[in-house]
Amino acid sequence: MPTVIALDVSLSMSRPVLTEASEEYQRRHFAIHGINTFLDAMSNNCKLEFVSLVAFSYLWEQLCTFTRDFGAIRTALNKVEAYSKTCFETALNGIRTLISDEWNNAPCQVILITDGSLGVGAGSLKASLQTASSRQPSEKFPLPFPFPCKVHIVCVGSTSDPDVQRSLPYYQKLIDLGGHGGELFTLDGGISFKSVEDAFRRLAEKYFSQFWGTLNCGNFSCPVQLFPKPEPLIRDVDEEIETYTISEKIEIIGFIDIKDIGSPPTIVRHLILPRSMKDRDREDGDGKGSKPEEEEDSHDDGKTPSFTVLLHGGLKMESMVAIARIQKDWFGMIYSWADSKKKSNLMLAMFEPGQLSVPWIGPFDQLTSCKEYAPEMVYSDEEKKSPFPVRSGDKHSYAYNCVVWIKPSGLQSDIQKVLRHARKLPDKLQQFYKELNRTRRAALSFGFHSLLEALAAMLERECTLLPGTAHPNAALQLTHSANFLLSEAATDATQNLTPLQTNFAAGSNG
Repeated sequence: MPTVIALDVSLSMSRPVLTEASEEYQRRHFAIHGINTFLDAMSNNCKLEFVSLVAFSYLWEQLCTFTRDFGAIRTALNKVEAYSKTCFETALNGIRTLISDEWNNAPCQVILITDGSLGVGAGSLKASLQTASSRQPSEKFPLPFPFPCKVHIVCVGSTSDPDVQRSLPYYQKLIDLGGHGGELFTLDGGISFKSVEDAFRRLAEKYFSQFWGTLNCGNFSCPVQLFPKPEPLIRDVDEEIETYTISEKIEIIGFIDIKDIGSPPTIVRHLILPRSMKDRDREDGDGKGSKPEEEEDSHDDGKTPSFTVLLHGGLKMESMVAIARIQKDWFGMIYSWADSKKKSNLMLAMFEPGQLSVPWIGPFDQLTSCKEYAPEMVYSDEEKKSPFPVRSGDKHSYAYNCVVWIKPSGLQSDIQKVLRHARKLPDKLQQFYKELNRTRRAALSFGFHSLLEALAAMLERECTLLPGTAHPNAALQLTHSANFLLSEAATDATQNLTPLQTNFAAGSNG
């Protein structure tokens, strides 16, 4: 999930700290060192994560857009300067804007890094939280965000400092207002590079760790990683809280055609990535068995057979999905998903917990082979009939495409098409009635009956504007159409407006 690192660059972060080596550093230097430690952990465990860097004091500024290039964030950290007083509300408003513009309701995480200062005056955190519940809707406090977001706060200050002790309850209240979890991280002891590193490592290990599991299919087994890391699912069922946690063992129980599974409702999607030899060695021997050069590791991984590659290719070529059990009475589907024409990935989409999360499939534990259950329902070359109650694959004629008026331009375009054909009568007789009936049916389906009167008025106006050289049949057809649209029969969707029968040769040839 996307992550925003928000660094406090107020004047209080420039206060000097004397280290054990009798060297003097500013508090923001310790904070930057902690962020670099966090980025090291991200580069090892969450290489696919998008991270953005924001600096804030009384105002806020995005120093680095969302990127997977952690080197760009390190470069931006070296250019951080000190500014005025601290204002958390300004920073949170900016973060909300950044995430809303970049991501569509995606779960995210925010890491606020400060020194234990609440700010002063009306913009202080204390004043903001005291007035958060009594504000007008236009001045609403930014938390909770309109999207799922965990708010973490790392306090780069000694817990023995009275100012820090007074600030911690307000920080915790800020996390609680977020409503989606998060944690307050403090230093163990005084301010030092080691204590700051430990705080950021605890943050990375708890909330930015990897999920390792095993993908099983019959006699095949493959260690895999799910990205992003699956979060426990919490549901309120009959006033009882139920928590579902994904198992480390993902078992494929069968395969089904894509057209049979259709587009089932899912709650979350994850990339399935094979574990590299370097990751296995790091876990087994704490990195002792890994090779010194990363290029050599990736070269060896390319030569190692992987079941995920076989599964991905098979599902893609056969247009099928794999039904997998991720926990007792909790299932999902594994399929090939392409984010571009040249690149595709193996994805796991999780259903709602329960046996009947996909109603037209039925209970997952009762699925079996179609050949064993009902041989006559198996697909045949002549009749593409599915054993499940899914939509037929037959394509309808383009003449019956539905009309959608989302914007005024769409309605205007359809009316202009009718008028263009009306001005070319009787040559465009059939096209005119076809478009007029199409627009009339759409107006009836939307309950837009006033459009019929407007169309009648426009056709009558077109009739009066006909030039003297116009064919007599044009005026007759326009008058006939306008009269029909004003009659009661026009509101009957089962009736079609048909051309007026005349004795003109041009009209019959139209």
